[in-house]
Amino acid sequence: MTKRKNYIGWLVVLLALGTGLAGSQASAAGTRKHTADMGWWRAARFGMFIHWGLYSQAAGYWHGKAIGGQGPMIESMAHVPKKQFAELAKSFNPTEFSAHQWVSVAKAAGMKYLVFTCKHHGGFCMFRTKATHYNVVDATPWHTDPCAALAKACRQQGLRFCAYYSVMDWHTPYQTPVVANPRHPTYVPMKFTPGGQGKYLQYMQTQLDEIITQYHPSLIWFDDSSWGLYGWNEHDARTIFDFVRRLDPTVIMNDRLDKWSKFRGYGDYRTPEGYVPKGGLPGAWETCMTMNDTWGYKRGDHNYKTVATLLTNLIECASGGGNFLLDVGPTDKGVIPQPQVQRLRAIGHWLKTNGDAIYNTHRSPFGEPLMFGYATCKPGFIYLEVTRWPHDGKLLVPPVRHITKAWLLTKPSKPLHFASSSGGVIVDVPAQAPDKIASVVVLQVAGQ
Repeated sequence: MTKRKNYIGWLVVLLALGTGLAGSQASAAGTRKHTADMGWWRAARFGMFIHWGLYSQAAGYWHGKAIGGQGPMIESMAHVPKKQFAELAKSFNPTEFSAHQWVSVAKAAGMKYLVFTCKHHGGFCMFRTKATHYNVVDATPWHTDPCAALAKACRQQGLRFCAYYSVMDWHTPYQTPVVANPRHPTYVPMKFTPGGQGKYLQYMQTQLDEIITQYHPSLIWFDDSSWGLYGWNEHDARTIFDFVRRLDPTVIMNDRLDKWSKFRGYGDYRTPEGYVPKGGLPGAWETCMTMNDTWGYKRGDHNYKTVATLLTNLIECASGGGNFLLDVGPTDKGVIPQPQVQRLRAIGHWLKTNGDAIYNTHRSPFGEPLMFGYATCKPGFIYLEVTRWPHDGKLLVPPVRHITKAWLLTKPSKPLHFASSSGGVIVDVPAQAPDKIASVVVLQVAGQ
C-alpha cells in the first residue's frame, strides 16, 4: 500500500469515527430490523462464556471411561439413552456455587458481560421453567435457580447478563435423532418428530418469554439450529427472531438462528468459533473460545492455552473490530477451576493498566498487517498493541499524519520521540518492553 493510500485511508477512518459511521450497526448477518442496543456490546469487547449443566457432573467420563469430544456432548458421544442421562439430575447438588464469586471472577478479569447456558443441547434447563420438569429447580435436590442468582449478581457488579439457548434439544419429545437407535443413540443431528415442529416453536417461545421476563438478559446467544436440527427453516428463524424483538426490542441476538443456511438476516452479529478471523469481519462479530480443549468441564483436560495466547486473542479481536467471549467450565460442585481463574486474573491485571486500548475502541485504522502486532483507535487516538517489541528501540508505524504526541500507555507523563520516514513513522521506544506479552504505545492525532 502506498503512502498516499495510507494517508487517505486514515483520514477516512477519522472522519468515520468523528461522525459515528464506523460504529454503525450495518450487520453482515442480514437486513432484518435491527433495534438491539449494540452500543454497550461494541464497547465491552470482552465477555465470559459459562458452560454448566448435567454434563459438568459427568466431567468427561461415563461409567469410568474417558469419553472423547466436547464436555457438553458426552450424552451423544457416549451414546447414552436420554432417560439414563437424566438420572444425573437426581444427584446434581452444587453446594459450592456462588453467583457473586463467579461474577467477581469475570469482573476482575475485565469482562463486561456474561453468557450463561440456560439450555444446552441436552435440553436440561438451568433456569426456572414451567415448560418442562427437566430443569434444575424441579429435577435436582439443589432446587436453586442459578440464572436468577447470576442475573442479580451481574446487576450488582455492573456486568450485563446474557442467556445462551440451544435450538437443538435432545430431550424434548418434539425432536428425534436422525439416526434412530434407542440402544445406541447419537443425538447429532436431530430432526423434528411428525407434528413436532410447530409444538417445539411454541415450547421455545414459552421458554424465551420466561427467560426475558424473569432475568432481563441483554443478549440471547442461540446455538445449533439449522446444522444440528434438520427441518429448521427460515420461517422458524423468522418466528423466533420476531418473537424476541416483540418481547424486548433492545435484546441483542447472535446469528445462529440461521448460521449455516442460506437465508441470512436473523441476527445482530456473527460468531466465529475457536479462531480469530485475520483482519476481522465486516460488521459486528464475536469470537468464542475455550481455555483448554473443551467447552464446559472435563476433569481430564489440562491442556490450557497460555495467558499470552488468550490475551493476544483478545487484542486481535479488538483490532479487527470484534469481541472475545472466553469460556469457563465450572465443576459439578459449582467451582471455576483454579487454572481458569489464574488465567483470567492475569488478563484482568493487563486490562487494568491497558484497558483504554481495548474498551470502546474501533478496529485498526491500518488496512494491512502490522509487523509489531496490532492497533485499535478512538477519535483522536491510535493505540499500538506491540506484541513484537523492536530490539533496536525503533517502532515503525505505517504513515499517519498530524501526530502531536506519543507515549507509553503505562507512562503518560513521559513523551516518546517520533519522526516521519520514508516507510512511515518511527517512534523511539525503550530497549526493554514494558510488558512481556503486549505493550501499548499511544499516538495522539490532531483535528479530532
